[in-house]
Amino acid sequence: MSIEGKLVRLRAIEEEDLVFLRDLHEDPVNSAMLVGWSFPLSMLDQARWYHASVDDSRTHRFIIERKDTHALLGFTGLWDIDWKDRLAGAGIALSSDSSVRRQGFGIDAYMAMTRYAFDELGLHRLESDIIEYNKASMALHKKCGWLVEGVRRQSVFRGGRFWDLVHVSILADEYRSVVARTGYWEK
Repeated sequence: MSIEGKLVRLRAIEEEDLVFLRDLHEDPVNSAMLVGWSFPLSMLDQARWYHASVDDSRTHRFIIERKDTHALLGFTGLWDIDWKDRLAGAGIALSSDSSVRRQGFGIDAYMAMTRYAFDELGLHRLESDIIEYNKASMALHKKCGWLVEGVRRQSVFRGGRFWDLVHVSILADEYRSVVARTGYWEK
């Protein structure tokens, strides 16, 4: 099964995607924007990550591919899924290639992933953290209807200094309201 957006398709990660994912992880533009600590990643480490995530029922990660060309654009997913309270963490990483950015692929991928979380999995809440200087991620979340809940002051160390971490979330009803207001899936 794949998850269809208007421009992109979200599909399961396959072993042949591991080089792309490792390169995405190693990209200095991406690694500076993502929350969490990262070390240089070998293909063996990438394979271990892949095999561990395949067997984890609390994690759903997807390759983002362009529908018309099947080009790999990035990845998105849900993690730390709490099936009882029906919430999960979410995130996205797109290639820093200029042909990928500012084309609507990120918004479409996030809207498709959010629709899957709420309408297929029955989740109620999604949440994420964004480093304060990641303006592109803040804009994407805002366009998709996410709201800022708070700030964890000086929680991330990058480039020799501490930065705030902005906590954002969206509830199922808020997502449906965005879809109704914008007609997103009708366009």
